[in-house]
Amino acid sequence: MTPARTQGAADGAGEVAVLAEPTVPVTTGWTASLSLATLAVFMAFMTPIQILLPLQLEHIDPQDKNTALSLVTGLGALVAVLANPLAGAWSDRTTSRFGRRRPWILGGALAGAAGLAFTASQHTVWGVAVGWCLAQAGLNAMLAGVTTPIADRVPLGQRAQVSGWTGLTQSVGLVLGALITTLLVTGVGSGYVTLAVLTVALALPFVLRQTEPALPKALRPAFDGRAFARSFWLSPRQHPDFGWAWLTRFLINLGNALGTLYLFYFLADAVHYDDPGTGVLILTVVYTLCAALTAVPVGVLSDRAGRRKGFVVLCSVIMAAAALLLALIHTWPSALAAAAVLGAGYGIYLAVDQALVTQVLPEAADRAKDLGVINIANSGPQVLAPALASPVIAHLGGYTGLYATAALAILLGGVLVRRVRGVA
Repeated sequence: MTPARTQGAADGAGEVAVLAEPTVPVTTGWTASLSLATLAVFMAFMTPIQILLPLQLEHIDPQDKNTALSLVTGLGALVAVLANPLAGAWSDRTTSRFGRRRPWILGGALAGAAGLAFTASQHTVWGVAVGWCLAQAGLNAMLAGVTTPIADRVPLGQRAQVSGWTGLTQSVGLVLGALITTLLVTGVGSGYVTLAVLTVALALPFVLRQTEPALPKALRPAFDGRAFARSFWLSPRQHPDFGWAWLTRFLINLGNALGTLYLFYFLADAVHYDDPGTGVLILTVVYTLCAALTAVPVGVLSDRAGRRKGFVVLCSVIMAAAALLLALIHTWPSALAAAAVLGAGYGIYLAVDQALVTQVLPEAADRAKDLGVINIANSGPQVLAPALASPVIAHLGGYTGLYATAALAILLGGVLVRRVRGVA
């Protein structure tokens, strides 16, 4: 029996089962298939940002590659800011017999794959920007589908552990994507196409094997355009825990984005590493191995202790230390050490912060929409980071100033998480 069916049987036949707080533990198979879908979407997100887009834009405009990368990634992140909560809101209202999330996972995977394939064929900066925006729109629809099942189906006492596994696959996606695009396939175009195929293939196990209860049409509210638009604003006064959790995630992700967006160029221009593409791969492997050592074990500890905030503070201190190491020492050994420290800290963050935000969602009926708003704190920094990074690198100390700024943002996020009152 699949875990989704087990959950459905436990919920009973009542119409509100789809909105009930989950109580039956999910199984290993359920977690594994959701983790594969999460792996797909983050491999498709991060590999182009870290490897394919820099290589493609360096070939198109070698004299102005930094500005071109900032433009493309910034526009793509702006699309993500809009697409994720919109897809989440429509997912909440979906009454398909296949459930609310699986149609969006599959549809988003197909649309994202098409955008990646389109990007592969472009030979101008604006063409790449259009393709990446199309990919971001589809992939963020998929992301809305893969992030919500934890809140929909996973009991509170299992949530950080499951979040640890899905969070770990985000880091594994970086490694697999880097391996694929640097060792297993040749050329930027073939890298994009391979990612497109894998995005769809890895989404299928969850889409085809895991059932979920359908939303009865009687529970779908009548559409009101103004009310729909207003629903995306969640007042920090009315929902202060949601607001502080959002701001904490935004700041930590801003620091992470500042630290990773220019990693390829940092290795080339500051560390003077001979093969920055391979260097990114090595650092990503180290980062992922260290994240694997912390994500699931700390998730288990957090679930058993019933505590989240202290672990978020801990991860912010660890991640800020890694950023300071990059700021102060521009050598290959220091970059390896920083990757290890950053990975350990981010592993803690991926497990515990995701569990924390699921505990501050205002309404069960709006889980995907509200998580989409939370996810703006993931994609929003991708818009802001290029705007901050370029002037910092040019006028405020180069890469030293960049990574010092990243450390400050991360530390501030760790401080502000303590303002969340409803979660231990």
